[in-house]
Amino acid sequence: MSHRAHKILLIDDDRMQFRLTQAQFKKIRVEAYELEWAETYEQGLAKLVSGGYAACLLDYRLGDRDGLELIREAVAQGCHTPIVFLTAETAKRVDFAAMNSGALDYLVKGEITPRILERSLRYALKLGETLDALRRLATRDQLTGLLNRREFDRILAEESERAIRFGRPLALALVDIDHFKKVNDTYGHPAGDEVLREVARRLERQMRSVDRVTRFGGEEFALFAMEMDREMALEAGRRICIEMHREPVRVGKLELTITVSVGVAVLPGDADNGEALVAAADKALYAAKTGGRNRALAFGRL
Repeated sequence: MSHRAHKILLIDDDRMQFRLTQAQFKKIRVEAYELEWAETYEQGLAKLVSGGYAACLLDYRLGDRDGLELIREAVAQGCHTPIVFLTAETAKRVDFAAMNSGALDYLVKGEITPRILERSLRYALKLGETLDALRRLATRDQLTGLLNRREFDRILAEESERAIRFGRPLALALVDIDHFKKVNDTYGHPAGDEVLREVARRLERQMRSVDRVTRFGGEEFALFAMEMDREMALEAGRRICIEMHREPVRVGKLELTITVSVGVAVLPGDADNGEALVAAADKALYAAKTGGRNRALAFGRL
Protein backbone atom coordinates (compact mmCIF):
# COMPACT_ATOMS: atom_id res chain seq x y z
CA MET A 1 0.00 0.00 0.00
CA SER A 2 1.45 3.37 -1.00
CA HIS A 3 1.72 6.16 1.57
CA ARG A 4 1.24 9.81 0.78
CA ALA A 5 4.59 11.61 0.73
CA HIS A 6 5.34 14.19 3.42
CA LYS A 7 6.23 17.52 1.81
CA ILE A 8 9.43 18.88 3.35
CA LEU A 9 10.76 22.40 2.74
CA LEU A 10 14.52 22.99 2.76
CA ILE A 11 15.55 26.63 3.23
CA ASP A 12 19.26 26.90 2.45
CA ASP A 13 21.25 29.31 0.26
CA ASP A 14 23.78 26.58 -0.62
CA ARG A 15 22.88 24.61 -3.77
CA MET A 16 25.38 21.90 -2.81
CA GLN A 17 23.58 21.38 0.52
CA PHE A 18 20.31 21.00 -1.37
CA ARG A 19 21.84 18.30 -3.59
CA LEU A 20 23.33 16.49 -0.58
CA THR A 21 20.00 16.59 1.25
CA GLN A 22 18.21 15.42 -1.88
CA ALA A 23 20.59 12.46 -2.14
CA GLN A 24 19.99 11.56 1.52
CA PHE A 25 16.23 11.67 1.05
CA LYS A 26 16.53 9.15 -1.81
CA LYS A 27 18.13 6.68 0.62
CA ILE A 28 15.25 6.88 3.10
CA ARG A 29 13.08 3.80 2.71
CA VAL A 30 10.68 3.72 5.69
CA GLU A 31 8.70 6.90 4.98
CA ALA A 32 8.00 8.77 1.73
CA TYR A 33 9.23 12.37 1.58
CA GLU A 34 9.03 15.02 -1.13
CA LEU A 35 11.68 17.74 -0.88
CA GLU A 36 11.20 21.35 -2.02
CA TRP A 37 13.94 23.98 -1.93
CA ALA A 38 13.99 27.70 -1.20
CA GLU A 39 17.39 29.38 -1.55
CA THR A 40 16.75 32.83 -0.05
CA TYR A 41 15.41 34.14 3.24
CA GLU A 42 12.48 35.91 1.57
CA GLN A 43 11.50 32.97 -0.63
CA GLY A 44 11.80 30.55 2.29
CA LEU A 45 9.69 32.68 4.63
CA ALA A 46 6.95 33.12 2.01
CA LYS A 47 6.79 29.37 1.35
CA LEU A 48 6.89 28.46 5.02
CA VAL A 49 4.06 30.75 6.12
CA SER A 50 1.91 29.68 3.16
CA GLY A 51 1.58 26.26 4.79
CA GLY A 52 1.37 22.95 3.00
CA TYR A 53 4.57 21.49 4.43
CA ALA A 54 4.81 18.68 6.96
CA ALA A 55 8.16 20.00 8.23
CA CYS A 56 10.95 22.44 7.39
CA LEU A 57 14.74 22.03 7.34
CA LEU A 58 16.20 25.46 7.97
CA ASP A 59 19.83 26.58 7.59
CA TYR A 60 21.35 28.68 10.36
CA ARG A 61 23.08 31.04 7.90
CA LEU A 62 21.10 32.58 5.03
CA GLY A 63 23.41 35.13 3.43
CA ASP A 64 23.68 38.11 5.76
CA ARG A 65 20.62 36.98 7.71
CA ASP A 66 20.07 33.96 9.95
CA GLY A 67 17.50 31.24 10.39
CA LEU A 68 16.72 32.26 13.96
CA GLU A 69 15.28 35.52 12.66
CA LEU A 70 13.28 33.62 10.05
CA ILE A 71 11.81 31.28 12.69
CA ARG A 72 10.75 34.21 14.86
CA GLU A 73 9.16 35.99 11.91
CA ALA A 74 7.33 32.83 10.76
CA VAL A 75 6.01 32.12 14.26
CA ALA A 76 4.85 35.74 14.59
CA GLN A 77 2.82 35.20 11.40
CA GLY A 78 1.09 32.17 12.91
CA CYS A 79 3.24 29.43 11.35
CA HIS A 80 3.18 26.13 13.27
CA THR A 81 5.14 23.99 10.79
CA PRO A 82 7.69 21.81 12.68
CA ILE A 83 11.20 23.18 12.05
CA VAL A 84 14.50 21.28 12.20
CA PHE A 85 17.53 23.57 12.35
CA LEU A 86 20.62 22.84 10.22
CA THR A 87 23.92 24.22 11.42
CA ALA A 88 27.62 23.80 10.74
CA GLU A 89 28.35 24.64 14.38
CA THR A 90 28.10 22.35 17.38
CA ALA A 91 28.16 25.10 20.00
CA LYS A 92 25.53 24.85 22.72
CA ARG A 93 24.58 28.48 22.16
CA VAL A 94 23.27 27.54 18.71
CA ASP A 95 21.34 24.63 20.20
CA PHE A 96 19.69 26.80 22.86
CA ALA A 97 19.05 29.69 20.48
CA ALA A 98 17.36 27.38 17.96
CA MET A 99 15.08 25.77 20.55
CA ASN A 100 14.21 29.10 22.16
CA SER A 101 13.20 30.48 18.76
CA GLY A 102 10.79 27.62 18.14
CA ALA A 103 12.77 24.86 16.37
CA LEU A 104 11.88 21.32 17.49
CA ASP A 105 15.30 19.80 16.74
CA TYR A 106 18.68 20.65 15.24
CA LEU A 107 21.19 18.75 13.12
CA VAL A 108 24.89 19.40 12.55
CA LYS A 109 25.45 19.33 8.78
CA GLY A 110 28.67 17.32 8.81
CA GLU A 111 27.08 14.60 10.95
CA ILE A 112 23.85 14.09 8.99
CA THR A 113 23.15 10.62 7.61
CA PRO A 114 19.91 9.37 6.01
CA ARG A 115 19.11 7.51 9.23
CA ILE A 116 19.71 10.56 11.45
CA LEU A 117 17.75 12.77 9.05
CA GLU A 118 14.76 10.46 9.02
CA ARG A 119 14.79 10.03 12.79
CA SER A 120 14.84 13.82 13.26
CA LEU A 121 11.99 14.32 10.79
CA ARG A 122 9.86 11.60 12.38
CA TYR A 123 10.45 13.13 15.80
CA ALA A 124 9.57 16.62 14.53
CA LEU A 125 6.41 15.40 12.79
CA LYS A 126 5.21 13.49 15.85
CA LEU A 127 5.96 16.35 18.22
CA GLY A 128 4.32 18.77 15.78
CA GLU A 129 1.12 16.66 15.86
CA THR A 130 1.19 16.68 19.66
CA LEU A 131 1.64 20.46 19.79
CA ASP A 132 -1.20 20.93 17.28
CA ALA A 133 -3.46 18.81 19.51
CA LEU A 134 -2.49 20.89 22.56
CA ARG A 135 -3.15 24.13 20.67
CA ARG A 136 -6.54 22.80 19.65
CA LEU A 137 -7.37 21.91 23.26
CA ALA A 138 -6.38 25.43 24.31
CA THR A 139 -8.41 27.22 21.62
CA ARG A 140 -11.37 24.95 20.84
CA ASP A 141 -14.57 24.15 22.66
CA GLN A 142 -14.50 20.42 23.41
CA LEU A 143 -18.18 19.78 22.68
CA THR A 144 -18.77 21.72 19.45
CA GLY A 145 -15.24 22.09 18.06
CA LEU A 146 -15.79 25.83 17.68
CA LEU A 147 -13.34 28.44 18.93
CA ASN A 148 -13.76 28.87 22.68
CA ARG A 149 -14.39 31.87 24.94
CA ARG A 150 -10.67 32.54 25.32
CA GLU A 151 -10.37 32.81 21.55
CA PHE A 152 -13.46 35.03 21.47
CA ASP A 153 -11.71 37.47 23.81
CA ARG A 154 -8.54 37.40 21.69
CA ILE A 155 -10.39 37.91 18.39
CA LEU A 156 -12.51 40.70 19.89
CA ALA A 157 -9.42 42.58 21.05
CA GLU A 158 -7.54 42.15 17.75
CA GLU A 159 -10.39 42.79 15.33
CA SER A 160 -11.92 45.72 17.20
CA GLU A 161 -8.51 47.40 17.31
CA ARG A 162 -8.06 46.76 13.58
CA ALA A 163 -11.53 48.06 12.77
CA ILE A 164 -10.90 51.28 14.72
CA ARG A 165 -7.42 51.82 13.26
CA PHE A 166 -8.42 51.33 9.62
CA GLY A 167 -12.00 52.59 9.80
CA ARG A 168 -13.42 49.23 8.67
CA PRO A 169 -16.71 47.90 10.08
CA LEU A 170 -16.76 44.86 12.36
CA ALA A 171 -20.09 43.16 13.02
CA LEU A 172 -20.77 40.96 16.04
CA ALA A 173 -23.78 38.67 16.23
CA LEU A 174 -24.75 36.93 19.47
CA VAL A 175 -26.87 33.83 18.83
CA ASP A 176 -28.88 32.17 21.60
CA ILE A 177 -30.85 28.90 21.28
CA ASP A 178 -34.46 29.51 22.27
CA HIS A 179 -35.87 27.47 25.19
CA PHE A 180 -32.70 25.36 25.37
CA LYS A 181 -33.27 24.51 29.04
CA LYS A 182 -36.54 22.84 28.03
CA VAL A 183 -34.59 20.56 25.63
CA ASN A 184 -32.28 19.45 28.44
CA ASP A 185 -35.11 19.02 30.95
CA THR A 186 -37.36 17.10 28.54
CA TYR A 187 -34.94 14.96 26.55
CA GLY A 188 -31.78 14.93 28.68
CA HIS A 189 -28.33 16.47 28.40
CA PRO A 190 -27.07 14.10 25.64
CA ALA A 191 -29.90 15.40 23.42
CA GLY A 192 -28.97 18.95 24.40
CA ASP A 193 -25.36 18.29 23.49
CA GLU A 194 -26.36 17.05 20.04
CA VAL A 195 -28.48 20.18 19.51
CA LEU A 196 -25.47 22.33 20.42
CA ARG A 197 -23.26 20.45 17.97
CA GLU A 198 -25.80 20.72 15.15
CA VAL A 199 -26.38 24.44 15.75
CA ALA A 200 -22.59 24.92 15.65
CA ARG A 201 -22.40 23.07 12.31
CA ARG A 202 -25.19 25.15 10.81
CA LEU A 203 -23.60 28.39 11.98
CA GLU A 204 -20.28 27.44 10.38
CA ARG A 205 -22.05 26.72 7.09
CA GLN A 206 -23.59 30.20 7.12
CA MET A 207 -20.33 32.07 7.60
CA ARG A 208 -17.75 33.24 5.08
CA SER A 209 -14.19 31.96 5.27
CA VAL A 210 -12.96 35.30 6.67
CA ASP A 211 -15.49 35.26 9.53
CA ARG A 212 -15.16 33.54 12.93
CA VAL A 213 -17.67 31.47 14.89
CA THR A 214 -17.15 30.93 18.62
CA ARG A 215 -18.99 29.31 21.47
CA PHE A 216 -19.66 32.22 23.80
CA GLY A 217 -20.94 30.08 26.66
CA GLY A 218 -23.79 27.68 27.45
CA GLU A 219 -26.28 27.80 24.57
CA GLU A 220 -24.92 31.10 23.25
CA PHE A 221 -22.65 31.59 20.25
CA ALA A 222 -20.82 34.63 18.92
CA LEU A 223 -20.06 35.38 15.29
CA PHE A 224 -17.54 37.94 14.03
CA ALA A 225 -18.27 39.21 10.51
CA MET A 226 -15.37 41.21 9.05
CA GLU A 227 -16.10 44.40 7.10
CA MET A 228 -19.87 43.90 7.30
CA ASP A 229 -22.17 46.88 7.89
CA ARG A 230 -25.38 46.87 9.95
CA GLU A 231 -27.77 46.02 7.10
CA MET A 232 -25.59 43.16 5.86
CA ALA A 233 -25.12 41.82 9.39
CA LEU A 234 -28.84 42.00 10.16
CA GLU A 235 -29.63 40.15 6.94
CA ALA A 236 -27.04 37.49 7.87
CA GLY A 237 -28.73 37.17 11.28
CA ARG A 238 -32.11 36.66 9.63
CA ARG A 239 -30.67 33.96 7.39
CA ILE A 240 -29.32 32.20 10.48
CA CYS A 241 -32.80 32.19 12.04
CA ILE A 242 -34.30 30.74 8.86
CA GLU A 243 -31.58 28.08 8.57
CA MET A 244 -32.05 26.92 12.16
CA HIS A 245 -35.85 26.65 11.87
CA ARG A 246 -35.91 25.22 8.35
CA GLU A 247 -35.09 21.63 9.29
CA PRO A 248 -35.50 19.82 12.63
CA VAL A 249 -32.48 18.56 14.53
CA ARG A 250 -32.43 14.77 14.58
CA VAL A 251 -31.44 13.16 17.86
CA GLY A 252 -31.83 9.41 17.53
CA LYS A 253 -35.52 8.91 16.65
CA LEU A 254 -36.43 12.40 17.83
CA GLU A 255 -36.91 15.38 15.54
CA LEU A 256 -36.55 18.61 17.49
CA THR A 257 -37.63 21.96 16.09
CA ILE A 258 -35.00 24.51 17.07
CA THR A 259 -35.11 28.28 16.81
CA VAL A 260 -32.56 30.93 17.75
CA SER A 261 -32.57 34.61 18.61
CA VAL A 262 -29.86 36.89 17.23
CA GLY A 263 -28.58 40.24 18.42
CA VAL A 264 -26.39 42.26 16.05
CA ALA A 265 -24.14 45.25 16.66
CA VAL A 266 -21.52 46.95 14.50
CA LEU A 267 -18.34 48.82 15.30
CA PRO A 268 -17.95 51.77 14.84
CA GLY A 269 -21.66 52.59 14.36
CA ASP A 270 -22.99 51.07 17.59
CA ALA A 271 -19.85 51.15 19.74
CA ASP A 272 -16.36 52.63 19.90
CA ASN A 273 -14.54 49.66 21.47
CA GLY A 274 -14.78 45.88 21.81
CA GLU A 275 -16.42 45.86 25.24
CA ALA A 276 -19.12 48.29 24.11
CA LEU A 277 -19.68 46.21 20.97
CA VAL A 278 -20.46 43.10 23.07
CA ALA A 279 -22.79 45.13 25.32
CA ALA A 280 -24.66 46.50 22.29
CA ALA A 281 -25.05 43.05 20.70
CA ASP A 282 -26.25 41.68 24.05
CA LYS A 283 -28.93 44.39 24.31
CA ALA A 284 -30.10 43.56 20.79
CA LEU A 285 -30.20 39.85 21.70
CA TYR A 286 -32.26 40.60 24.83
CA ALA A 287 -34.71 42.59 22.71
CA ALA A 288 -34.99 39.68 20.25
CA LYS A 289 -35.68 37.23 23.09
CA THR A 290 -38.27 39.42 24.83
CA GLY A 291 -39.85 40.38 21.49
CA GLY A 292 -40.94 36.83 20.71
CA ARG A 293 -37.73 34.92 19.87
CA ASN A 294 -36.85 33.32 16.50
CA ARG A 295 -35.76 36.67 15.13
CA ALA A 296 -32.72 38.86 14.55
CA LEU A 297 -32.52 42.46 15.75
CA ALA A 298 -29.82 45.10 15.33
CA PHE A 299 -28.82 47.43 18.15
CA GLY A 300 -29.01 50.45 15.86
CA ARG A 301 -32.66 49.66 15.07
CA LEU A 302 -33.96 49.28 18.67
